[in-house]
Amino acid sequence: MNYENPLIVQGDRSLLLDVHAPLADECRNALIPFAELEKSPEHLHTYKLTPLSLWNAASAGFTADDAVAVLEKYARYEVPKAIPAWIKEVSGRFGKIKLVPEEEAEPQKEKYLCLKAENLAIFKEIGANTSVKKFIARDLQKDLCYRIKLTDRGTIKQLLLQAGWPVKDEVELVDGEPLDFNLRQTTLSGQPLVIRDYQTASAQALVGDKGPGTGFGTIVLPCGAGKTIVGMQIMDMLKTSTLIITTNISAVHQWIDELLDKTNLTRDQIAEYTGENKDIKPVTVATYQVLTWRPDKEGPFPHFSIFHERPWGLIIYDEVHMLPAPVFRVVAELQAVRRVGLTATLVREDGCEGYVFSLVGPKRYDVPWKELERDNWIATAECVEVRIDLPSYCEIEYAVAGAREKHKIASQNPDKIPVVQEIIKKYSDDKILVIGQYLDQLNEIAELLKVPIITGKTPTAERDRIYSEFRQGKIRVLVVSKVANFAIDLPDASLAIQISGTFGSRQEEAQRLGRILRPKERTSRFFTLITRNTVEEEFGSNRQKFLAEQGYSYRIVRYGGDEEL
Repeated sequence: MNYENPLIVQGDRSLLLDVHAPLADECRNALIPFAELEKSPEHLHTYKLTPLSLWNAASAGFTADDAVAVLEKYARYEVPKAIPAWIKEVSGRFGKIKLVPEEEAEPQKEKYLCLKAENLAIFKEIGANTSVKKFIARDLQKDLCYRIKLTDRGTIKQLLLQAGWPVKDEVELVDGEPLDFNLRQTTLSGQPLVIRDYQTASAQALVGDKGPGTGFGTIVLPCGAGKTIVGMQIMDMLKTSTLIITTNISAVHQWIDELLDKTNLTRDQIAEYTGENKDIKPVTVATYQVLTWRPDKEGPFPHFSIFHERPWGLIIYDEVHMLPAPVFRVVAELQAVRRVGLTATLVREDGCEGYVFSLVGPKRYDVPWKELERDNWIATAECVEVRIDLPSYCEIEYAVAGAREKHKIASQNPDKIPVVQEIIKKYSDDKILVIGQYLDQLNEIAELLKVPIITGKTPTAERDRIYSEFRQGKIRVLVVSKVANFAIDLPDASLAIQISGTFGSRQEEAQRLGRILRPKERTSRFFTLITRNTVEEEFGSNRQKFLAEQGYSYRIVRYGGDEEL
């Protein structure tokens, strides 16, 4: 028993972290690989051990013994005896079922894989699973092995994960079409291309030795940490035809610009596949939106054909936590292709993290945000929540409104606008993003401030021009809707004002903070405006969870009180 230790381990698999204890920050970083943050109020943060968090850890080489050692090192009181036993049992499930090639398959026959169980009990359990058994057939030539069709590889992995059995896929991936290119030592813009240690480590963790069990997975790095560089480094290591899928057309153009600047690929080798252009070349950059478009609500997705147009050797899912449900169907079929998901957070509000794990691949690399901040790879950030009263003339309307309408009324609180003006005036040396959810509110602010606004309706050329002028310093304040949440590089942005958000989305909070984390000498500031005593307070608390897990704390200011903004 050590009363100075920060962690209280409880029998229900929850972990309470005392944020005021001397080793709290060190303990938080140690928990990140294998525990999930649930609550983050002022004094005690609650983490939870879950099967998926332990399987992600196991797939990255973080063992059950490693997890138990962390708990025992930081525990204030004795760790309940059931917890280490449960961790070892659950972690041990990873690898008990493996997918391996079927030996001596005849070329002219349909290809099968072997789903191999470690023991008879697991073998019988697989065979008794009603969802699984229609996809498997007993292999009479081998012990404890079922035959599955090559095309059912992803589906089986999904179903068995749901049954509590993560499959370790050890089938070697196919090599795609070769593509001879290299990263430049000096970029076209004249700067030396510096690859950071953690970028090399994350790319290596994904590629491995190019043997069975390697070449697929998810890399989790903060916004501003250079995930695009990691993607290009993986491309350079594999030297193969690559399909990159990202969130919007501006992000497509950004990828293409980065590839031209930092590799010796020519413009003739890179294609854009979007609503505006539909070309396919050795390196093709597409949007999720074009892939999930279909003319008929019940009909097929015509652009899914892009996945089979070329013998791709690598697929990069940028912002993989945004992967739309229809694309999971294709990903399930593409299990023989090397693939990587890039993201700042694996949090999905629809609870489909398991799909990312089983279909794209488990987490291969993660690094604490505060660690990169310490090493000056991302900016230091201060987070401030400004709580504002609802005007008295809105109180009755709010009181009688339904849940969704309550959120809208609180988010569009008209008293937020003077606060935005005050922050912009006070921080006159900063380059500022005003980010929100509701277009009427954003248009009103843009008109009042006489600054540009970017929404989903802004034409691509106009959007790119405004982003470019912001980067060049011609624009100091920019109003953006949620289209700017993802994959937009605005390196000089140093202050963000979040005036409204998507309910309690933790991933959105992480992405919006990420817009101002590109490394810079000044401290970045992230202001969130919240209407007091409304549903916004509850949603705001949920949104902060991810940032609290990464070590950020919110300073709360009641507008009109004694504290300064």
